[in-house]
Amino acid sequence: MIPLSCIEDYLFGQSEGMRGVISWFLNLGKHPEALQQAGVDPLERTATRTAHRNGARDRSLVTRYGELTLSKPQLCEKPFETQVFGKYARVEKALVNAIAESYLQGVSTRKVEAIISHLGIDQLSPSSVSRIARDLDREVHESLTRPIERPSPCLFLDASYYTVRDGPRYVSKALLVTAGVRDDGYREILGAAIADCENEAFWSGFCDDLKERGLSGVQLVISDGHRGIQAAVATAFLGASWQMWQVHTTRAVLRSIPKKDQHEVADHLREAYGNEQRLQDCADDLAARGQQKAAATIERFLPGLMNCTAFPKAHQKRIRTTNVMERMHRELKRRTRAVGALPSDLSLLRLAGSILRDINEEWITGNRYLSMNE
Repeated sequence: MIPLSCIEDYLFGQSEGMRGVISWFLNLGKHPEALQQAGVDPLERTATRTAHRNGARDRSLVTRYGELTLSKPQLCEKPFETQVFGKYARVEKALVNAIAESYLQGVSTRKVEAIISHLGIDQLSPSSVSRIARDLDREVHESLTRPIERPSPCLFLDASYYTVRDGPRYVSKALLVTAGVRDDGYREILGAAIADCENEAFWSGFCDDLKERGLSGVQLVISDGHRGIQAAVATAFLGASWQMWQVHTTRAVLRSIPKKDQHEVADHLREAYGNEQRLQDCADDLAARGQQKAAATIERFLPGLMNCTAFPKAHQKRIRTTNVMERMHRELKRRTRAVGALPSDLSLLRLAGSILRDINEEWITGNRYLSMNE
């Protein structure tokens, strides 16, 4: 149970209280690791012992809530190893590094300095930033270029946009992410890249890179209605179908619908998805009401709206919606919000890649996204 003192600190001073809660939780997480590596509980006498305990020493960890002082168990016969520092600190280091780059390149404001202070960092030297960057770049590169070992019948392609410094200007750049549902039903983030545009040539190169790393077994590619993606999918994954996300179809149709009628049309589309005839009826009805552009949009996307029906009914809702990618992008936005404008493409990929690595670990060790036995 969480100590009462931590709860009281949080209620009366949330910043200090949060440091107490995180410290308590991370210290608690190291006890099972110490038990596993020593083979026994403290002061217990048993033949299963593999190492003797030697007290503990303080270990500092810088987080967005400030510097924490944690207790690290010590063993006599071998060093104590813990996942706590590496997994929890990876994104924190990326966040610190992105802010530090802005500061060192002279593009920061007092707001950035306040963020650095809030992180518990009084001063960062160029050598410290370089060391952090090298470690993170290596980890992110390994994660995003690792061999793809299992087939992925379903492939999701999507992009989110970030403000990045490009010389003296700040420009919007796309972070393209692909995720797959493997043949065992688990989700996996397969790759990410930064682009100035999303034309067919870029998406074709992106898909070819996935194939070179071992991607196979693709049956359905799910994305928005970007023509570059559709053209790249047609050539890169022969025999695979393309599925248009329903929410993007609805948005595209509603762009040409008067505001007073949008709610009604959205309801009709929602009821019609999954039924080709009902979708055609919606298009015919809109055309009869003089909304030819909206009707043409439905007819253009109609083939790509029905491909999910070739899969088991229990799978269809999860492969025709944007939920899996939108949640991931929300997490990326939430955890990069403190940085604001990124100082470089490399900084964006470093920070996003660290976050995606953590999300991927949760996916492949969590629950199955699809039950492949159905």
